[in-house]
Amino acid sequence: MNASAPSSPVTIAVTGATGKVGGHVAELLHDLGARQRLLVRNPAKAPTWADDVAVASYGQADAAVRALEGVDLLFMVSAAESADRLEQHQTFIDAAATAGVRHVVYTSFLAAVPEATFTLARTHWATEEHLRASGMAWTFLRDSFYADFIPDLAVDGVIAGPAGSGRVGAVAREDVARSAAAILTDTAAGNDRHAGSTYDLTGPEAFTLTEAAATITAVTGRRTVYREQSLKEAYASRQVYGAPDWQVNAWVSTYTAIASGELSAVTDDVRALTGRTPLTLAEVLR
Repeated sequence: MNASAPSSPVTIAVTGATGKVGGHVAELLHDLGARQRLLVRNPAKAPTWADDVAVASYGQADAAVRALEGVDLLFMVSAAESADRLEQHQTFIDAAATAGVRHVVYTSFLAAVPEATFTLARTHWATEEHLRASGMAWTFLRDSFYADFIPDLAVDGVIAGPAGSGRVGAVAREDVARSAAAILTDTAAGNDRHAGSTYDLTGPEAFTLTEAAATITAVTGRRTVYREQSLKEAYASRQVYGAPDWQVNAWVSTYTAIASGELSAVTDDVRALTGRTPLTLAEVLR
């Protein structure tokens, strides 16, 4: 990262601190000597080095206000996918404003707009709007799909969906965490250049799912192929799980968003923030 440890006594709150992105951000900030408070749902899972841990869920307004009192800078990882995720986000943002948080860095999604093909991106857009209206400074990290997630699309060696020949500039979780840590330490040190900024975080390449399957096969030895599905086939193959409609729509739109071209972007934002070239899918798999 380009940043150095903050010299001022700014407290950074990190949500999702036991998760894959938030946990990595917390570790990076710890290594830099930043003052941080980890927000968790289960304190038993907090890292052993953490000396400031608060318990709160996004939908618990009073607990969130208490957990965020004295916090200057907040890293807000989007909540787990759910039917009421937007309401959870709005409750937590309001709690942050009430607690006196000055700046929120939020993990959003690439091409977040009201009519986004990927249905969950619409919630990210609405969350961004709520942050813009909150009175707090904000920075949005619009992440592409995680490169780490791409292998999870395969079921019995087959990635099946209506993605066509669309491309996705998937980004490694590690690169998202490093980008967030760079912004947080820079801001904590008194640099306001990230306030009001939106960063599109992608990997260094945009690939088709056919190419992704070939890479997974070559790197891991697990034979993986991509099989194109029609929309009808995609819905039918997923409805057997008994998931609610919003979730099935999200699953299918993962593929249709790739097909649409909305996720084909490749940017230089990760390198600009961290000083490192972002990881390729092959590097993530290794």
